[in-house]
Amino acid sequence: MRDLERAVGAAVDRLLDADDLAAPEELVHVALDGASHVRLTNRTHGGSTVADEHDAHVALGIACGLLRLTPSSCTVYPPIEAKKLLPKSSMDRKVWFGMRQKIACMYKKPYWNFCSSEKSTIKGKTPSMSNIKKAVLAYSGGLDTSVILKWLQDTYQCEVITFTADLGQGEELEPARAKALQLGIKKKNIFIDDLREEFVRDFVFPMFRCNTVYEGEYLLGTSIARPLIAKRLIDIAKKTNADAISHGATGKGNDQVRFELGAYALMPNIKVIAPWREWDLLSREKLMAYAAKHGIPVEMKHKKGGSPYSMDANLLHISYEGRHLENPAAEAEESMWRWTVSPEKAPNKAEYIDLEFKQGDLVAINGKKMKAHELLASLNQIGGKHGIGRLDLVENRYVGMKSRGCYETPGGTILLRAHRAIESITLDREVAHLKDDLMPRYASLIYNGYWWSPERLALQTLIDHTQQTVNGWVRLKLYKGNVSVVGRDSKNDSLFDSTIATFEDDAGAYNQKDAHGFIRLNALRLRIGANRANSKN
Repeated sequence: MRDLERAVGAAVDRLLDADDLAAPEELVHVALDGASHVRLTNRTHGGSTVADEHDAHVALGIACGLLRLTPSSCTVYPPIEAKKLLPKSSMDRKVWFGMRQKIACMYKKPYWNFCSSEKSTIKGKTPSMSNIKKAVLAYSGGLDTSVILKWLQDTYQCEVITFTADLGQGEELEPARAKALQLGIKKKNIFIDDLREEFVRDFVFPMFRCNTVYEGEYLLGTSIARPLIAKRLIDIAKKTNADAISHGATGKGNDQVRFELGAYALMPNIKVIAPWREWDLLSREKLMAYAAKHGIPVEMKHKKGGSPYSMDANLLHISYEGRHLENPAAEAEESMWRWTVSPEKAPNKAEYIDLEFKQGDLVAINGKKMKAHELLASLNQIGGKHGIGRLDLVENRYVGMKSRGCYETPGGTILLRAHRAIESITLDREVAHLKDDLMPRYASLIYNGYWWSPERLALQTLIDHTQQTVNGWVRLKLYKGNVSVVGRDSKNDSLFDSTIATFEDDAGAYNQKDAHGFIRLNALRLRIGANRANSKN
């Protein structure tokens, strides 16, 4: 920090040939705190402050040059209207160019060319973030994204477009619209989309065709929603001619990675504003204070006071993080769970349900055909009633840390068990085992945000191909948090042959003598190894 301050001061001294500056670094201080801040301190003589606009020009120019910033992307202290510090005349602009060139020579750093429109680029790279006029925000109406909306307006002074997705989170979404209007968003810039069917049909079901589980337990409820949100953010950005998208993901989770990998895969040159990488509101309590200062209402405060749990919800799951869950030794509060009753309080009588599959996807429950999202919603209701689908997990995140979270996935837990059951009777053994081998890799791709990657698409093609014969029905028994398979069958695609598998008289369908040669061949390498070991003794 001090080295950079001294460098700026020395540059000021050389460029101005200002021998009267006893301490050149007093002219400008550069603050690096995760944001683009340039701190200007006026020259002092004999205790009096002399405001010198030319000095301010020079100081800002040099500081921006060293930090590779544009003036309009900086926050200037003391608060000086940024436009006042920009070159006004052709002569000023000539001086400005000269300063930048000298800085480039002195410090061997690339510099930005400034034109009258204040646009800037580094050769071969995308335009500066300072040129953002319109940004699409993934907006839930909760604490984080409500603060971000206001922050985007204040920091980037850009037009904000809000996108709220109905993914079956079970919440009324109109309050998000009302809050957006309250914060000054135009009606035409508020998008609330019902994506439930697309979410389940095109994302959840394809994932479950692979029986996808991360680290043996997690059903990827958050992960699988991110590619769809990224897709819709890009769709809206294209529709509204927006320059950027923004999201509320913290850098401590994987969602920054998931959102942005998806966005870049779909629109390579899109600009992404990630507030958690730029602002200093790096705690839930700071967000609460910011919201209170700016009159932003906060719902779902914890009953014991303070910030709410960090939650994500969609038709597949609800996740909970934060508060005392940050202590992996602390048991989750019973009042935290929203979809499921505790297994202890679940009905004392088991419930049987029949699930029908076609080409690997669920199509009916108890003989009733429904849309994809209706099926999953129904399973959530049935499973929640029986205390099914709770998970308390410490997971290994892509960004490098372990993190504890709690999850409710009642419908997904039922669906996973049922899908494996129908595959058990309809899939070739080696195909089934190949899928099992590939599943951890496939799960990691989704967990890490590579849904739109060529390798995921390639794996999906293979997975979908295996599902052509996965047709039939499964009977499940639900009781006190447990899902038990009690029956399965397929009218046309079953590979189960009772005449061969029977322990009764099979009328010669299976020749017992065939086993002898099979066993001898597979034991050959073991016999060779044993003979060698015996010969050494």
